[in-house]
Amino acid sequence: MTLLIIILLPMIGAAVPFMTERMGRTFCAYSAALGPLIALGLLIGSAPTIFNGEVLYSQISWLPSLGLNLNLRLDGLSLMFGLLIVGIGLLVTLYARYYLAQRDSLAKLYALLQLFMMAMLGIVMSDNLMLLIVFWEITSLVSFLLIGYWSSQSDARKGARMALAVTGAGGLCLIAGALLIERIVGSFELGAIFAAGDEIRAHSSYPVILILVLLGAFTKSAQFPFQFWLPHAMSAPTPVSAYLHSATMVKAGVFLLARMYPALAGTDWWFYIVTFTGMATMLFGAYNALFKHDLKGLLAYSTISHLGLITMLFGFGTPLAVAAGIFHIINHATFKASLFMAAGIIDHETGTRDMRKINGMWKYMPHTALLAMVAALAMAGVPLLNGFLSKEMFFSEALHLESMGMFSWIFPLLATLAGIFSVAYSVRFIHDVFFNGEPIDLPKFPPHEPPRYMIVPVEVLVGLCLLVGIVPNLTVAPFLEAASLAVLGEQMPEYHIAIWHGINLPLVMSFVAMAGGIIMYSQRTGLFAFYERKYRHDEKAVFESRVQFSVRVAQRFTDFIQNNSLQRYMALLITTAVAAIGYALWGMPQLLGPIAISDIEPVSLLCAVILIIGAFGTVLLHHNRIAALLLLSVVGLIVSLIFVRYSAPDLALTQLSVEVVTIVLLMLALYFLPQLTPNESGGKRVSRDVLLAGAAGLGMGLITLAMLTQPFTSIADYYLANSVSGGGGANVVNVILVDFRGFDTLGEITVLAIAAVGIYAMLNGLHLPLPQADGEGRRWDKEPHPPILAVMARILLPLALLVSVFIFLRGHNAPGGGFIAGLVTSVALILQYVASGTGWMQERLRWRYRRVAVSGVLIAALTGIGSWFFGYPFLTSAFGHFAIPFIGEVEIASAMAFDIGVYTTVVGATMLILAHLGKLAQSSHSPRPATSRPYSSKDLIKGED
Repeated sequence: MTLLIIILLPMIGAAVPFMTERMGRTFCAYSAALGPLIALGLLIGSAPTIFNGEVLYSQISWLPSLGLNLNLRLDGLSLMFGLLIVGIGLLVTLYARYYLAQRDSLAKLYALLQLFMMAMLGIVMSDNLMLLIVFWEITSLVSFLLIGYWSSQSDARKGARMALAVTGAGGLCLIAGALLIERIVGSFELGAIFAAGDEIRAHSSYPVILILVLLGAFTKSAQFPFQFWLPHAMSAPTPVSAYLHSATMVKAGVFLLARMYPALAGTDWWFYIVTFTGMATMLFGAYNALFKHDLKGLLAYSTISHLGLITMLFGFGTPLAVAAGIFHIINHATFKASLFMAAGIIDHETGTRDMRKINGMWKYMPHTALLAMVAALAMAGVPLLNGFLSKEMFFSEALHLESMGMFSWIFPLLATLAGIFSVAYSVRFIHDVFFNGEPIDLPKFPPHEPPRYMIVPVEVLVGLCLLVGIVPNLTVAPFLEAASLAVLGEQMPEYHIAIWHGINLPLVMSFVAMAGGIIMYSQRTGLFAFYERKYRHDEKAVFESRVQFSVRVAQRFTDFIQNNSLQRYMALLITTAVAAIGYALWGMPQLLGPIAISDIEPVSLLCAVILIIGAFGTVLLHHNRIAALLLLSVVGLIVSLIFVRYSAPDLALTQLSVEVVTIVLLMLALYFLPQLTPNESGGKRVSRDVLLAGAAGLGMGLITLAMLTQPFTSIADYYLANSVSGGGGANVVNVILVDFRGFDTLGEITVLAIAAVGIYAMLNGLHLPLPQADGEGRRWDKEPHPPILAVMARILLPLALLVSVFIFLRGHNAPGGGFIAGLVTSVALILQYVASGTGWMQERLRWRYRRVAVSGVLIAALTGIGSWFFGYPFLTSAFGHFAIPFIGEVEIASAMAFDIGVYTTVVGATMLILAHLGKLAQSSHSPRPATSRPYSSKDLIKGED
């Protein structure tokens, strides 16, 4: 449970700040940091165990039949990432307290940052691939909200939408890859997937799986050609950029490469795709970073370049290359987070991020300048700083790579070129911001050092850059060894992390990169002119144009399909169904199977004839709505008799009850609608509808005939065999509803309650004028509640309720149950409304049907939750026999409580709809004068008095 607690602890920081924001921004920051601080302590406390080569597991069963479990693992890789996520998250929390303006909600930012922290911890600690993907998608959603934090700004909205579109599409690819992996391995558990690595790589679907998984990783880590979203995410507040784009979101992609390395790496597919994608990304980001005038834009493109470098190292596929990639993940997170925070401080104090304006900051902000310069030098790979060590390992691995034979020289050459660009844009960051003359037209002048504690996070991170760079074996070596072991599954070959390995080729490459970078920056004027002339395009504008094009295409298609004609919609639906039926029938070798068709009995034939007459009559007389409704009720009654004929009494009772409720509902609705409707269909449309109806009927008939004559096995045999022993009831239908498929029933009654509340919301407060005559102009009776009907309804009410209770109690072993009993109770109650009026009922029955419906759902849900307290899965029922005095032995099942919830929901929802539909007749307007014309829909629209 410790691992689950670590993941959930940031939720404290997501909820508490909203309660503490009024106590001051400092107290709000402390409350937000409480959960992550405890999580950091738990991670640090687990470090000695992980360093000893052990792996901590936490297993919680969820849906084991589907292979979905809340299984967590803490190994060296997840420990390293967890410390980065929580540690830098705490520093960002402190930094954000001073960065945001008073008008911005600090609690909102903290809540989103902590939710993101929780999701990232879930990614790195998941031991189930599908659980990892769940957290993966949460990061996409929360990052959308974080990038668009300043939602009033167009750039923020567009940048957030771009990030969500790209990373969300990659997430869908990752899901598809995970499903294919599960088909091969038979499990989503990472341990099983790692063990089946050879089987996955040998499978014919391996290339597809690899590409799908890599698409998920590449989109998240902004790899070429998906890199365009990251620079436009810089419209987020700087604390968000410092967190998402240094240690968390963009690192999720390279984490996935590391996590899936044992299962997918080691093939030519892996080498060429991952290596060359990383190489292209590294060079593209490094080249563009040099020419960006926006301070965060430069850091964004440099982030892309370094992520490409890490990806390239994982593509090399050698143990030391993997170690170098993991090492650079740590180093990049520390110096890039400090650089983003320094950029935010400069923006905060000067009011701009344009490097053409913010010159000479050394004079005004020497402390910030010193820290930022050290971090920039670490990014450039200068000796005695952490970036130098991982860059040396990168150069060394590029030199020793021989996978491309005589063309392997391309790797050290391009690695050195990327190093030159890295030094060039780092030097530009230092020179243009902190020197290069005086500032130009600053919105805030003169700038000054930030508040003391705003710069503490930068000091901590820069201090780590120095410590790791000077004494790597005392600081980062244990984490690197543990993380490498988790990825490779074996001990690392002998290697040494040291500042000085003597004069060798990697060191020469480093000095070439530093000298070349300085020379390149000195020639920046010509390079800038070339860049502006040859490379001017806006990725955001391109993306937005594609989005708008897609919207226009979708709108045209929608306009073609949807013309506000229900007939067209039904025609398209039935046409699709007919095509599907035709396709299914066309592929059948023969229509009829070996089973003979039963003989036609006179009673069944008579029912079928009445059913056909009722259906045809409904269609032919649909212009007379009352007549059509009566014929439609005949269809419903015949269907009930068919259920009785074929031994389905529960379905018959349900159909009969629903039929009564439906007729009452339609009668109430038709009271306010025109009694007659004009003939709106022309000859062509009628011919089309006849053809479609005939084709659909013929197709369904043929499919039914084919199914009835084919032998098949059904799950019904399982239910019949286990109804009594497993559910404690002889009524198989009811046991299925409240036990075997209780979760489905819970969902259905929840939907029913939501629909009833929605209908109530639409009808509440609505008053319609009362029609005074029928469709032929005859006046309605002046007495709306005849005394005979009222008296008879009151006499029938106790009897109906008694029948309802009887049906409910017998439902577990005989036809009945909560659903049918609820409908019977509803019919009995609505009869009182019809017979005596809404006012009369409200005086005697002061129920709030909304609460009744919701209470039913809660009762059913609590019944399911109750099984957890006894160690059983959700909605597991129990039953037993008990001796009751004067009654004898009776069987009592916990499913009865669930059925009470069903009963209560049905009563509440049905009455909420019918009772409020009946209230529409309560109008404060004066009654309409009698009219000889039909009551039309125009009268409803006008709302005449």
